[in-house]
Amino acid sequence: MNPIYMAYGMLALAIITEVTGSTFLVKSEGFTKIGPSLIVVITFCIAFYLLSQVIKVIPLGIAYAIWAGVGIVLTAVIGYFVFRQSLDVPALVGIALIVSGVIVINLFSHSAGH
Repeated sequence: MNPIYMAYGMLALAIITEVTGSTFLVKSEGFTKIGPSLIVVITFCIAFYLLSQVIKVIPLGIAYAIWAGVGIVLTAVIGYFVFRQSLDVPALVGIALIVSGVIVINLFSHSAGH
């Protein structure tokens, strides 16, 4: 399999595990609940391990921009639907700008490695 496809697959898994960890960070209530706290630590360790493998193929700046952008969007969506946290217009505009940036990087940057 093409290494770039593997790297993007691992990046997707890294993002999913990081977002899972962030979600359980809320549930850990400041690390006062052991179960959710353990999930946070485990998922973040997995996420950072995967990211460390991704940056062997995809440049750090590109990988981190995608990681952060997609992670912010998914975390905001989970916050809205799971935790009933509202998003105002400036938050939605900011998220749209982040998504736009990730799209520009992936479609037009020669640094992205595809």
